[in-house]
Amino acid sequence: MKQYDVIVLTDSRYLQDSSTDAYKHNVYYEDFILREQLAQLGLKTKRLAWDDPYFNWNDTKSILFRSTWDYFDRFLEFSLWLEKVKKQTILINSASIINWNLDKHYLADLRFRNIPIPETVFIERKTTKSLRQIHDELGWQHTVIKPCVGGAARHTYALHSDNLEEYESVFSKIIAEESMMLQPFQKSITTKGEVSFMVMNSTFTHAILKIAKDGDFRVQDDFGGSVHEYKANPEEIKFAENAVRACPELPIYARVDVIEDNNGKLAVSELELVEPELWFRFHPQAARELASGIKFHLNL
Repeated sequence: MKQYDVIVLTDSRYLQDSSTDAYKHNVYYEDFILREQLAQLGLKTKRLAWDDPYFNWNDTKSILFRSTWDYFDRFLEFSLWLEKVKKQTILINSASIINWNLDKHYLADLRFRNIPIPETVFIERKTTKSLRQIHDELGWQHTVIKPCVGGAARHTYALHSDNLEEYESVFSKIIAEESMMLQPFQKSITTKGEVSFMVMNSTFTHAILKIAKDGDFRVQDDFGGSVHEYKANPEEIKFAENAVRACPELPIYARVDVIEDNNGKLAVSELELVEPELWFRFHPQAARELASGIKFHLNL
């Protein structure tokens, strides 16, 4: 018999609560909100780092990815662990959709399925072209480049004609090992911000507006960005739910990050299905919706 119904996954940096670090406290508190909802539905939970060396993953019916935010720095190790653990227990979201979502080439799949994304070019690993050559060929003047596997704005840079040489060396090092994606700089990110739409069991629950600090374009709070409650309109809600329905399979939880592109249209900047921050502290009922979906998925 399984000892637990759900293991809530984090990474070792966020295992403990903090009275001095608001960021760590929020991570801990939001997992607490979710575990409380799971417990109210009769599910037994435990919270662990994904790389816990002592836990036997056969002892839980499922594992729920929440704040495994070191995976992109340890991608090979994480991938090997994922392949092993998927044979021992149920993954939420599933292993197949996690693997699809880990690489931002998924944006090309969404575009193929008629989900608008910003104009995007993928630069494949080991390309010999320089940043200058790529920009000259595309005719793009102001862009953002980032790795296809990553998060927390890792190696995310705003480029323009005056600073390309400055980034050529770091680009050559990264592209030798991994693919990257290049997009025209989306002006609305510094004027209107980015909206995250949370979708549980295919249904929208709440939204958060993320705004970059003055002088920056990265909305993540790691870089001084701020978050605010956001009232979504029916068009936006439909847009977010349609993006989730375009996935290869329906995820139990999703976060759809949306911007207004340079043509003034809604566009998916990211579709987060692995370990997105879900801001349950702003809308605890969403944790209840997720808990209900997990219980249904596990046939409990």
